[in-house]
Amino acid sequence: MSFTPKSTRPFVIASVMASMAMVAIEATIVSTAMPQIVTQLGGLHLYSWVFSSFLLTQTAMTVVFGKLADLYGRKPVMLIGIAVFLVGSVLAGFAWSMPAMIVFRLIQGVGAGAIQPVTMTIVADLYPAHERGKIQGYLASVWAFSAVVGPVVGGLIIRDLSWAWIFWLNIPIGLASAAGFIAFLHEKERHDRPALDIAGAALFTIAIASLLMALTDIGTSDNTRAVLEFGLFCVCSGLFVAQERRAPDPMISFSLWGHRPIAASNAATVLAGMALMGLTTFLPMYVQGVLHRSPVVAGFALTMVMLGWPTGATLAARSFHRFGLRQILVVGSVFLPIGAVVFVLLTPDSSPVFAAIGSLIMGFGMGTSSVSALVLIQELVHPSQRGSATASNLFSRNLGSTLGATMFGAVLNYGLTHAQGIGVVTSDQLRQVLETPPNHVGSDALVRLALQQSLHLTFVAMLVISLAIVVSAMLVPAKALERIREAAAR
Repeated sequence: MSFTPKSTRPFVIASVMASMAMVAIEATIVSTAMPQIVTQLGGLHLYSWVFSSFLLTQTAMTVVFGKLADLYGRKPVMLIGIAVFLVGSVLAGFAWSMPAMIVFRLIQGVGAGAIQPVTMTIVADLYPAHERGKIQGYLASVWAFSAVVGPVVGGLIIRDLSWAWIFWLNIPIGLASAAGFIAFLHEKERHDRPALDIAGAALFTIAIASLLMALTDIGTSDNTRAVLEFGLFCVCSGLFVAQERRAPDPMISFSLWGHRPIAASNAATVLAGMALMGLTTFLPMYVQGVLHRSPVVAGFALTMVMLGWPTGATLAARSFHRFGLRQILVVGSVFLPIGAVVFVLLTPDSSPVFAAIGSLIMGFGMGTSSVSALVLIQELVHPSQRGSATASNLFSRNLGSTLGATMFGAVLNYGLTHAQGIGVVTSDQLRQVLETPPNHVGSDALVRLALQQSLHLTFVAMLVISLAIVVSAMLVPAKALERIREAAAR
């Protein structure tokens, strides 16, 4: 995709950061407001679906919008994504029930599925790899800033305003971002008439949505529904493959996704998404339930990921021209098992500072390896395929998060149901341990021991996955990157 010289890069990047901030802050700011929202709207049993619905459509639509950006241009797809996201935000603020809230969050997720891949593709189009270091640092800082500021802003809105402003806050940001793209991003006119694979897009969306719903429902009391959803995934996947083999311009190019450097990088990204989910979900539980620390201390230990991530991403992006993408990817991935070892070595007598160090190391490794994998994939393909390639990497990360939540949850449940010396640990016992004040010594020592054993098992699983990330990164062939080095030299 070619932009005209009229495109003003600093203002375009400002618009990119604003649109990314809308999506990045959504998770933390909504989670802060959800207790008050569910109190007013009711439907507590649908609580988790407010988050799952957003992630479901975001993940399923990422690949579709990446392909559309290749076919019709970055700017129109980006503006459509912002418009859909804002419509969902406005409607969510007027939600009258939890089912309505879930539907409007689905709409928001569709918009986010366009914003996330297209913004990263625009950056790759505007800046060559050797100039992208500073920009990648800016983009990484958006996510770190949103993770820290989101809960604070959400708390202030809940205290002083209606919870609807949690969603309406996106309106001025989105409008400013759209205005920036309209005024400063200029693409060359397209005269061809691309063929849109509508059937392939629909089948892919249904297949991925069914898979994510099945993974969400596994282990719940409604396993029958999970089986039906997985069956729908299998059927739609088979029909999708058949459709893509006969489509003149398929939604997913199997040759692109199956290209060894891209496949290996995306495999590492899937595994990194799984490891990140294990870390963010279970580290706070360990600090509170096993180390007898307050939620504030647990939050500090986890926040170190957000410090390590942008640091690793910035250093990696600034070092591409010196050491090469593959080398940075492999070295960055090594930090993940090093950090995972710290969690495996945790004991009930460990300091939370030790856990924070492990969190920092893993965050550094994730930032380094994620930006390396993304830039590597973007540089390997022709600009006309860059949107699809970028979307494949972001889709892999989101899919990995869902797979990680399912797998680590299963490992934890196995540990709690096979605890030595206490038998099955119930959810009520677990909640009581987590809600006990840090300085209170109760009669729940056996439950805490069972929790420690179960979480240790999840950390071992996270170490195994981290080692698999290193293997996947090493499978990226060095010869495939010669073209990138030659282009950089020119």
